[in-house]
Amino acid sequence: MTEPRNLAPLWILAFAALVWVLQSAATVIAPVAGAFFVVALAWPLQSRLQRFLPKLAALAMVVCIIAFAFLAFAFITSWGFGRVVRSTVADIGRFQLLYGQLVAWLEGHGVEVGGLWTEHFNAGSILRMLQGVTLRLNTMFSFWVVVIVYVLLGLLDTETVGRNARKALSPKAAAVLIDGSALTAAKLRHYMLVRTLMSLATGLMVWVLATAFGLRFAAEWGAIAFALNYIPFIGPFVATLLPTLYALAQFGSPQSALLIFAGLNVIQFIIGSYIEPRVAGYALAITPFVVLFSVFFWSFIWGVFGAFIGVPITIAILTYCAQSPSTRWVAELLGSPTSSSKEQPK
Repeated sequence: MTEPRNLAPLWILAFAALVWVLQSAATVIAPVAGAFFVVALAWPLQSRLQRFLPKLAALAMVVCIIAFAFLAFAFITSWGFGRVVRSTVADIGRFQLLYGQLVAWLEGHGVEVGGLWTEHFNAGSILRMLQGVTLRLNTMFSFWVVVIVYVLLGLLDTETVGRNARKALSPKAAAVLIDGSALTAAKLRHYMLVRTLMSLATGLMVWVLATAFGLRFAAEWGAIAFALNYIPFIGPFVATLLPTLYALAQFGSPQSALLIFAGLNVIQFIIGSYIEPRVAGYALAITPFVVLFSVFFWSFIWGVFGAFIGVPITIAILTYCAQSPSTRWVAELLGSPTSSSKEQPK
C-alpha cells in the first residue's frame, strides 16, 4: 500500500497534466466553462419566463437578452479603448518626447532608469499594449458567439440533467451535485451583481475625477475602468496606470500625473477594499491571496477570459467542497465560511 507521503509526486504530476489539458484544449473547454457561468446567471430568468411562455419562446428571449448584454459590454469597452488608442497613435511623437523628459526627471531626482527598462518600457511598448488589448477584444467576439451556442443548449437541458442525476446517482451524491450547483449558481449571481454595481460606481467616479482634473477622454476612462474592474487586482491596476500615463503626456507634469494617480488609487481603495467586501458578503468570502492566485492562474491558462472567470471558478470549487464533510476542510482553509453549505440558494 502506498504511503500518503509518497503520493505527493503523483499529485504534482496529476496537477501538471490537468494544467496541460486545460491549456491544450482551451478552445473547447474555455467556452464550456463560460457557458456554465452564463447558464448559472440566466437560469432563474429562464425558469420564470417558462411559467407563462412556451419553453422555446422563453429561451429565445433569454438568449436575446444575453446577446444584447454581450454586445453592449463589447461596444462600451471597444469604444473606450479605441478612442484612447487612436489618440495615442496620433500623438505618438509627443508621447515619446515626454517619456524622455520623464526619464530625465527621474534621474535628476536620484531614480536611475536602467537600460532594460528604457528599452522595453516606452511609448512604443505602451502603444503596442493598447493595440494588443483592442485586438484581443475583437477576437473574443467569436469566442462569445460559441459561448452563446453552448448557453442555448445548456438552458434547454438544465432540467433534464437534474432529473438524470437523481436517477443515475445515489441520493447522497445527487443531493451534493444538485444542491451544490444551485448554491454555486446563487453565489455567482450575487458575485456578478456586486461586481457590476462596483464597476459602475468605479467608472462613474473615474469619469468625475478625470473631468475635474481636465483629463481628456474622461468618459472613455470611465468606460475602461468599468470594464477592467471585472478582473480583480489586475483590472483596477491597469485602469489606474493608463490614465496616469496619459495625464503625464497631456499635462507634461509628473506632479499632475501623480496627483491623478493618487486620486484613482483612492477610488480603487474605497470601492475595492472597503465597500465591495461589505456588500459582497458570503459569495466572496475567500482570502485575498486565493483571489489573486485565481486571477493569475486562470489568466495563465486561458488569458484574458481566464482572468475574468478565475474567481467564479474558485467560488464554484469551494462551494462544492463545502458540500461534503471529506472536502469541507478545503473550503474552510481557503476562507469560505462553513455556513455556506447550509445556506439556501436564492
